[in-house]
Amino acid sequence: MGPRKIIIDCDPGQDDAVALFLALAAPDELDVLGITTVAGNVPLELTQRNARMMCDIAGRTDVPVYAGCKEPLVLNAITAEYIHGATGIDGVDVFEPETPLQDEHAVDFIIETLRAAEEGTVTLVPTGPMTNIAAAINRDPSVLDAVDRIVSMGGAMREGGNRSPSAEFNVLVDPHAAEIVYQCGKPVTAMGLDVTHQVLSTRERVGRIREVGNAVATATADMLSFFHRYDTKKYGSEGAPLHDPCTVAWLLCPGLFASKACNLSVETQSELTMGHTAVDFWHVTDRPHNVEWAYEVDADGFYELLVEKLAVFGD
Repeated sequence: MGPRKIIIDCDPGQDDAVALFLALAAPDELDVLGITTVAGNVPLELTQRNARMMCDIAGRTDVPVYAGCKEPLVLNAITAEYIHGATGIDGVDVFEPETPLQDEHAVDFIIETLRAAEEGTVTLVPTGPMTNIAAAINRDPSVLDAVDRIVSMGGAMREGGNRSPSAEFNVLVDPHAAEIVYQCGKPVTAMGLDVTHQVLSTRERVGRIREVGNAVATATADMLSFFHRYDTKKYGSEGAPLHDPCTVAWLLCPGLFASKACNLSVETQSELTMGHTAVDFWHVTDRPHNVEWAYEVDADGFYELLVEKLAVFGD
């Protein structure tokens, strides 16, 4: 059958960076057709550089990287340097990567790749604001024919919000894009804060990653050691939630997660609750199911998978 063909759309960000490492560690399972970047955790000029740096560190300079949208579809851009640091990947030293930035715009790459693919053969993995994917859908809705599934990191139900009282950051940055993606008619697996807040990068878990000893594991441990400082203070927890790698972990080992078919709609009008993801978990409306909402994860199993895959880079 061969590896699953995927496009990773991201805004690195330490947790996006770890998601990239996890995907690049599994070539037998995942064929990364390309990495597209968007403005989110930091501006676009940094997210594209950071993605290329991760390819360098992983020894995967063969994977093409494309820069996409600098601004959300409708709203003004917001970023999160107060969490990720000025570089977006504070914890590791920044360098000019060898992995080239492709000339083509990310949205053009997504459209052209999907147009050329057979029906239902490509999985989209957005781990940042969904601007690039929504822009591709807006420009040519027929590209959805090639999409097998979308596995996203975004939204929250029980956990409320992490950038506003009622909205998760990725969806808050571009709620209009998120609504387009969630309502596109393709199967969507949604990794929201309800599940990502269960995979905490505790000191013990980061220590196990560091013990792997290769360059990728060391970079991961260094980034997570910086990344956890904000969330541990905010939540009083033992470590920061490792949000974005949940998407790739689901692709590699879906049995780690429990999920439920739900309707999800995004608030795009209210200033007070902009970006809120209304998840009809208990089916109190007759709105059709449009997402598989992840609500539970085997956190120990998640970190076993992460350590196992990071060790691959030492072979």
